[in-house]
Amino acid sequence: MNTIQAIWTGSAGMMILLASGCNSNNANDEAPADPATIEQGKQIFRFDTFGDERQWSDTWRLHEVIPAAVDPVTALAVGLKVDAEALPAAVVKGIQDGSVDLKSPATTVALLKLNAVVGLVGKVETVSGKDTLTRVGVTCALCHSTVDNSFAPGIGKRLDGWANRDLNPGAIIALSPALSDAVKVVYNSWGKGKYDPRFNLDGKNGPQAIPPAYGLKGIHRITSTGDGDDVAYWNRYVAVTQMGGQGSFSDSRLGVSVTYGTLDLVSAKLPALQAYQLSLEAPAPPPGSFDVAAASRGKLVFSSRGQCISCHSGAQFTDANMRLHPVSDVVSEPEPGGAPSYASRSATKMYRTAPLRGLWQHAPYFHNGSAATLGDVVTTYNTRKALGLSAAEIADLTEYLKSI
Repeated sequence: MNTIQAIWTGSAGMMILLASGCNSNNANDEAPADPATIEQGKQIFRFDTFGDERQWSDTWRLHEVIPAAVDPVTALAVGLKVDAEALPAAVVKGIQDGSVDLKSPATTVALLKLNAVVGLVGKVETVSGKDTLTRVGVTCALCHSTVDNSFAPGIGKRLDGWANRDLNPGAIIALSPALSDAVKVVYNSWGKGKYDPRFNLDGKNGPQAIPPAYGLKGIHRITSTGDGDDVAYWNRYVAVTQMGGQGSFSDSRLGVSVTYGTLDLVSAKLPALQAYQLSLEAPAPPPGSFDVAAASRGKLVFSSRGQCISCHSGAQFTDANMRLHPVSDVVSEPEPGGAPSYASRSATKMYRTAPLRGLWQHAPYFHNGSAATLGDVVTTYNTRKALGLSAAEIADLTEYLKSI
């Protein structure tokens, strides 16, 4: 949802104050939930819109845009993904032999009818003998899942929790005929893999990298500014204030109090949704994706001259359970393009130390995606912190980060 980053990561947790996390009974530390609860959460993560069709259809009218202008080629170009396991054999064959027209919006409607478009849920009804998209909404998986491309680029098995850094959510939203040209300019400025989860509330434009939604178990502050003490806080925030789901979110520190609809379609689903997300482990680096000998040398740099371990400590490589950091500690600001500090738009006005498990997967890096590669990350730290690392040490440390 991560980035979301989560991703996201978002892709990409929002309510904790500076306090020691060592002895807390945080919800993210709980023992694994029972398989039935995790499976329920999986279904919510993949297919539940929380009634957000009220925003995506009733207000933004994207159910009208898709049948008119969004063919599968266009959908893939803006980073939408297709779940190959949801495709019947006849559709698979048709894609392979070209008999399924990937340049027809009607094919997109057919894929929505099959529940095959990751993160989109469409209601398809027969109108005058024709399949017609009458409603569309989004789910957590839109930003916080991708596919393994095992069938074709953008088509494959789902990878839940992975930040969809190919996704261009701003471009998708900007398709709405209900938005002003000025607002569309803002949405179109975000680009792939970025989303601003505050823009619709404070009117400021500073998109963040979608964070991943995996590897969160045992981490109390799950977003870049550490505003909340468990996954459920951020899930509620996104479900209501961003997706437009029916329910309520309130945080006086943000000056935000939002209620949509007369039914609460969010609260009861949060425990199972959190259980599923906490079950998602960070992916191990692919074999051969890093230099083993260099990574071994880089580990020593990480814990010594690089000073990384002073903040990226413990099993998850983060001190987020014990403290947050002032803006002056981070090297990822000022924000690109003169955008306002993202921390200044948060509840804590600070940043957490990012956990590093699965770091290889979700480039670009930093909360705002301002570092294109891990090499850029190390170089930025070396410069901004005056570490004095040699070119060889920078290269070795980069390989170690790829190995985590």
